[in-house]
Amino acid sequence: MTVIKGVLFDFSGTLLRIESAESWLRAALTASGTAMDDAELVRSAAALERAGALPGGSSPVELPGDLSELWEIRDRDARHHRALYTGLARQVPLPDPELYDALYERSRAAEAWQPYPDAAEVLAELHRRGIRIGVLSNIGWDLRPVLRAHGLDRYVDVCVLSYEHGLQKPDPRLFALGCRELGLDPAAVLMVGDDRTADGGATAVGCSFLPVDHLPVDRRPDGLRPVLERVG
Repeated sequence: MTVIKGVLFDFSGTLLRIESAESWLRAALTASGTAMDDAELVRSAAALERAGALPGGSSPVELPGDLSELWEIRDRDARHHRALYTGLARQVPLPDPELYDALYERSRAAEAWQPYPDAAEVLAELHRRGIRIGVLSNIGWDLRPVLRAHGLDRYVDVCVLSYEHGLQKPDPRLFALGCRELGLDPAAVLMVGDDRTADGGATAVGCSFLPVDHLPVDRRPDGLRPVLERVG
């Protein structure tokens, strides 16, 4: 059996989780200086969630036809990502047009993301063991400042972000790139992620795969600890 010498982690829903749609909208309202009564805020947040407008949140209940093509390629380019998510948000009427951009900016803020309870502990232990660590994410913006703000960057050797390469999971080329960045053969790399289709695509290049549940932070206190058992 091949010894695992490196671990690639997905970002959203694996190492960290985006805030709730209500918290997201409330923060954007504050940032833009826009007032909204609580009942309207709750209704609008629920509508934004159904629209799939929160990056890292739920997928759209119904995807508008004019955004369906963008949805498929959203993580290959920063402009596609912004256009898609602001477009989804615009399906929901809000009191100020500037809010749509404010919402997108909030989704990239470190304050909008919370690490899973065991993330720092698991990364620190892997680092202590000399395991190479990477973050491999389908994303349209630079997540490195978020890792830095939460003190996780000190453990991460490489970040492979889809929009920087024009590729998105489960494209085998992105996983192959991640392994090359780690300096390891894919057979020595474990991919950890919450999407069995996107993240599980790592097996196509010879990586092993460990799924985790896409749950709120308070409902998944130790979902990453099995990584330590797999690494040994």
